[in-house]
Amino acid sequence: MSRTTPSPRRTRRLPLALFFGAATLTTLTAASAAGGLFGLRAQSLASTTWTRIEDDFAELRQETRDNSVRFWTRVSPNTKIARRARDRAGQAAATTKPSGPIDDAGLVAPTAPVIDSTPVLSSGGRVSSNSSRPRLVNLPMPVPAVDKSSAAYTRFKGWVDSAVAGNRGYAFSAAEAALMYQLSPEAKYCTLAVQMVEEQVTAAESAIASGGRPAVAGDSYLEVGPYIADLASTMTACGGSITASQRTRWSNYAEQAVWNVWNYNNATWGGRSHPWTGWSVTNPGNNYYYSFVEATMYWALASGNATWFNFLRDNKLAALQTYFARLPGGGSSEGTGYGTSHMRLFSLYRIWRDATGYDLANASTHASDSIPYWIHATVPTLDRFAPIGDQARSSVPDIYDYHRRLMLEARSVATNPVIQNQATWWLNNISIARMGSGFNYRYDLLPVGTTASMPSDLIYHARGTGHLFARTSWTRDAMWLAIVAGPYNESHAHQDQGSFTLFSGDWLAVTANIWSRSGINQGTDVHNLVRFVRNGTVARQCESTTKASTLTVNPGAGGSFTADANLTPAFCNADAVTNWQRNFAFANRRLTVRDTFSITSGTTATFQVNVPVAPTLVNSREATAGRLRVRVLEPANATINSNFSTGKYIEDGARYRIDVQGGTTGYVVELSEI
Repeated sequence: MSRTTPSPRRTRRLPLALFFGAATLTTLTAASAAGGLFGLRAQSLASTTWTRIEDDFAELRQETRDNSVRFWTRVSPNTKIARRARDRAGQAAATTKPSGPIDDAGLVAPTAPVIDSTPVLSSGGRVSSNSSRPRLVNLPMPVPAVDKSSAAYTRFKGWVDSAVAGNRGYAFSAAEAALMYQLSPEAKYCTLAVQMVEEQVTAAESAIASGGRPAVAGDSYLEVGPYIADLASTMTACGGSITASQRTRWSNYAEQAVWNVWNYNNATWGGRSHPWTGWSVTNPGNNYYYSFVEATMYWALASGNATWFNFLRDNKLAALQTYFARLPGGGSSEGTGYGTSHMRLFSLYRIWRDATGYDLANASTHASDSIPYWIHATVPTLDRFAPIGDQARSSVPDIYDYHRRLMLEARSVATNPVIQNQATWWLNNISIARMGSGFNYRYDLLPVGTTASMPSDLIYHARGTGHLFARTSWTRDAMWLAIVAGPYNESHAHQDQGSFTLFSGDWLAVTANIWSRSGINQGTDVHNLVRFVRNGTVARQCESTTKASTLTVNPGAGGSFTADANLTPAFCNADAVTNWQRNFAFANRRLTVRDTFSITSGTTATFQVNVPVAPTLVNSREATAGRLRVRVLEPANATINSNFSTGKYIEDGARYRIDVQGGTTGYVVELSEI
């Protein structure tokens, strides 16, 4: 796991009087935003006060703007996802303000938040000043304009109202109460949001006082994003309901949590050393990274902290842009399970765009490409998806709320109306017509769109991830195929280079991982490829950032194609396999796979197909499994092993595998529908 550290940044300390004046103004303008006692008079007073103190902020803001211009002129204009509900009462905060330790690159922890005291609008944005001086932006409302007559709004309001009444649903969050206040400014919503964040802080103070770490640090800070988003959203929407003492304690907590994420070697709580591994702080392709960026972004925007704002913009968001520019075609190198974490990534794009005007989503094609990626990764019955990589939330790859949210988020940042209309078609036709879990109701507030267009392309090759999808038509009875051949460079990806999945009405041939308890069986045993075994040991495919399998696709008519894969780079070394080429030919609802390989002495090669039902041996060169027929065409001496495995290669011992054996230089096998 490689580690790099942030670039050094200077911090500034505001004059004490200015700090208190800004805090007072923030409280005043938050009350104004609520439309309560002060109303427009408070907005006017706040604006006047801002004019008097603006000069004190000008230098810092100018520096921020200058840095921003230098960076963005280089930018083109264009979780673990497993069930991780958060028990908000147990979430944490810290009492220690970051100070002292300096990370390896010299980044000093911020010593005082920079408060943007421009008047707060009910949307969460800031009132503009007549001055031409640049401003630090504020955290925007997390959803666009909402139709309050819609079923989605009614459902979300009912979810929040139930929590207000004392019945907090599974994984209910303070951010939801804060959002409801922004949509309908009733004091009860802020009362609940503030109460929940205060519960986090109190629990954290107790943990820290006893020498421990607060819950926000758990599982390598995986959930730091939602924790800090709760706090930041509440501070933004409900500033008038927060006391000065609470603001100080909450700010200290957020500063320490965010600082600890990026300064993992020097992380502290309560003045005590609590270092952690720094897992994925430098890997924009990993789902943890999005949580880290979420925490930093929400806090930087809510507090106006220029240090975090600049660090985020110049370092972590720049890294995101560079990484995803290398993934044309959309999707995730983590696969389709952990790949749903892009719902959070695309949400961050939207928040940053609405807050700053900078469109990271369209700095590369990845976000918009992810719309057709997921459309094509969905099987023709529109209720399941290609099970690529770990499937930790549920080993069975059924469409769930997370996939719906991912598409809604991608659509919200896309600018191509053709792609947006295809997203609308998918959202209107998948098996999940609305969010099923209460904690996801808020995402149904994102617009589905009114114009739907069915895709016309039958083949989609995501070159960045190396995932290929093809189908015979867009009807539900179509035959569908997925192939993996590309980079293998993420921990949640599998040893599945060269594998395929075949579907027609149901799974015909699919990874056995989907029938396991864990959903994280990564070995070659569970995938549809050639299994190479040397002296009793299965040859492993290994993660690499320097070499990758390749796939060249030649499309034909009606979803037909031929594709050539070079899979030699997937292996850790040449002890067992010195060369493996695989050719796919798909036409007329038939897949023909031709393998050519070179193996070392003592190595055997077995063509394997994992199937959902017990196979029947027709003869030594043909077998059926449900509606799938498997025929061996070459070599002449190759046979199908009649001792069909019952899945002992996964922890459940479930389902079956057809093994074709005897080939020493290659195989040709045909898979068709009965």
